Amino acid sequence: MTIRVTHAHGDHVAVAAGNGTEILRYVYRPDPDAFEARKPYAHPLRTLAGRTVSGYRPSDHRWHKGLQMTASHLSGQNFWGGNSYVHGEGYLVLRDRVGSMRHDGFPEFTVEDDRLAFTEDLTWVENGGAEWAREVRRVTVHSVDEQAGAWALDWAIRLTNVRDEPLRFGSPTTEGREAAGYTGLHWRGPRDFTGGTAFAPDGEGAEKLMGSQGPWLAYTAEHDDVDGHSTLIFAHAPDNLDEKTAIHASHWFVRADPIPTVAFSWAFFDEFELAPGQSFAYRYRVVFADGAWDRDRVAAHLEGLPW
Repeated sequence: MTIRVTHAHGDHVAVAAGNGTEILRYVYRPDPDAFEARKPYAHPLRTLAGRTVSGYRPSDHRWHKGLQMTASHLSGQNFWGGNSYVHGEGYLVLRDRVGSMRHDGFPEFTVEDDRLAFTEDLTWVENGGAEWAREVRRVTVHSVDEQAGAWALDWAIRLTNVRDEPLRFGSPTTEGREAAGYTGLHWRGPRDFTGGTAFAPDGEGAEKLMGSQGPWLAYTAEHDDVDGHSTLIFAHAPDNLDEKTAIHASHWFVRADPIPTVAFSWAFFDEFELAPGQSFAYRYRVVFADGAWDRDRVAAHLEGLPW
C-alpha cells in the first residue's frame, strides 16, 4: 500500500495510508510545559482501519504522550517528565530535575511509495541547560499491508555521552519502588485499552510479564465507540538481546490496569553507566494491527518482517 507523507516544518511529520487514514503523526515542536519534559513523540497512532491506539496527556499522567523515548532516572535528572521518584519519599514535584530532548534537525529524510525513513539529531539537555548527550534517532514507517491489516514502525537510537563524567541510567525500581522499571521507549495506550490482554511467546497477563524478558510482547484490547479490537506488537531487534552488543539487559515494563502501558525498559532492575565519549544503541519495532491477534498470528507476522 502506498503512503502519503506531509511535513509541517517546525511542527510535525504525518503519514497517511493509501486509504486516507493518518496512521502516524510524529511531533517534534517543543511542548509548552517544561515539567512534561519537552521531547518529540508519536501521537496519534492509528491502525489502518482508523482506530486510535495511543493516548495523549491522560489525566493520571499528563506527561504520557503516545510513543516516546524516555529516561526516568538519568544521573539525578528526569527526562521522562512529571513527578520524580525519590527513595523513601515517593513521587515528588521536583521541577529542577526535569530535562528535555532538543530537536536539532533531520539530516536524512527519504520518502518512497510505501516507506518513510528519517534520521533525527537530538540533544539531551539537563534542567540547568547543560548538554549531556547527543542522540541520532532513526524512524522508519514500512510494511503497510492492507491485506494483513497492519503496518510497522521501527525506532532506533544511538546515544553518545558528551559530559566529562559517566551518565548513570536507572528507573524508579533501581531507586527502590517495586515493579516500576519504566524507562526507554514507552507507549501509552488510549483509555479504552485499560484492562487489555498482554501476551508474549511463553506467557500471558501484564502482571506475569512485568519485568520479564523476551523477543516480543503484544497487547490487544477492544475499543469503545466502534466494534472491534486492535493489537500492538512490541519487538526487539536481535542485537538488543545479545549480551555482546547490548550495553544492558532489557526487560518489559507492562501494565493493563490501572493504565495501559508498555516500555522497552533498559534499566529495570539495575543501573548501568555510559562512560564519557561512549555510545550505546538499541533498535525497536512496533506493529499496529486491526483485530485481536493471537500468539501464532503475531509470531508469523514478525517472521515475515526481517530486520
